[in-house]
Amino acid sequence: MAERTETETGAADGIAAAAGPVDPSAYVPDEATITSAFPPRDTAPAGYMEPIRAAGAVLWRDVDGADGHGKVREVALIHRPDRRDWTLPKGKVKNGEHLLTAAVREVTEETGLRPVLGRRIPPQRYLKSGWPKQVEWWAATSTGPSMFSPNDEVDALQWLPIAEARRRLSYDHDIQVLDNIVCGPLETFPVILMRHASAGEKKAWADSDLLRPLDEVGRADALELAEVLAAFGAPRVVSSAAARCTETMLPYAVANGAQMRTERAFTVQTFDRANPVYDRKAAHDAFADLLQDGQPTVVCTHGELVTEMMRDALGRLGAPVTQQLSLRKGTFWVVHVSASDRTLAAIERHTVRG
Repeated sequence: MAERTETETGAADGIAAAAGPVDPSAYVPDEATITSAFPPRDTAPAGYMEPIRAAGAVLWRDVDGADGHGKVREVALIHRPDRRDWTLPKGKVKNGEHLLTAAVREVTEETGLRPVLGRRIPPQRYLKSGWPKQVEWWAATSTGPSMFSPNDEVDALQWLPIAEARRRLSYDHDIQVLDNIVCGPLETFPVILMRHASAGEKKAWADSDLLRPLDEVGRADALELAEVLAAFGAPRVVSSAAARCTETMLPYAVANGAQMRTERAFTVQTFDRANPVYDRKAAHDAFADLLQDGQPTVVCTHGELVTEMMRDALGRLGAPVTQQLSLRKGTFWVVHVSASDRTLAAIERHTVRG
């Protein structure tokens, strides 16, 4: 297939490429189609330039096959009349907007479907009118009925089997996203490990450290989390019993109707502030149970536990261990776990404010 870029072609060929039903199970990409996130040919001729940031998601679903035989996996494509192309839903990140909320907003605006983000997909980078553009991708399912209505920006939404969608897409970088999609599990669940938001200085708090509340910055971050974490649906919350941890998660739990409970194993019981007391084995075992039970979960705990819990979790999942396991306050890991075999499907790290 000849290289096609957004600046070089429209999609008249894509519009006309309506093919008959294709069984996506018959399509298995060879390794040559699996691309790096930053191909050398996509560097800007003038040297490094800060890329335009964008975010999107590949919406997928399983539907009954012809005559009710088996399931067919489909993905959603959109048609843009001004460019006469077929593409995947995505859009630019607004100033100050979190990548996760940007992906949800753009997909919702273009498809009328609110996505629940799943496994992270490698980003794509290419030139847009000579300027580098970097698009962050997730696999996603949708919640609720479609509210799509044709408009001047997007006039058609179509669900197609993956192999047929691959032929319909107008741009090679979108095809590469689909190739990456089929090379990993789509049925996953997130286990999110968060360090509580800012709670001021320990020395300035005279009462029990378990009762130390969030400070002004921490309260603002807790409110931001209510929207950011909702990108993953409404995962339940398992929190340290310390006030700074439960306060970090409270706005999210209330806004999204998420279940919330405390866990002693994730609680640092600081009777001696110079030597915080916690049960390493109990924390590891409790986190391992969450990685196995298949339910989307947010764990909010303390910096003293984050590094050890992540190192142990990656070992249990058979994954390499990064040297940067620790988290700043208000930062979180998202561990995407394969629902079928409980192996690591993807991992990403975010701050509350993006």
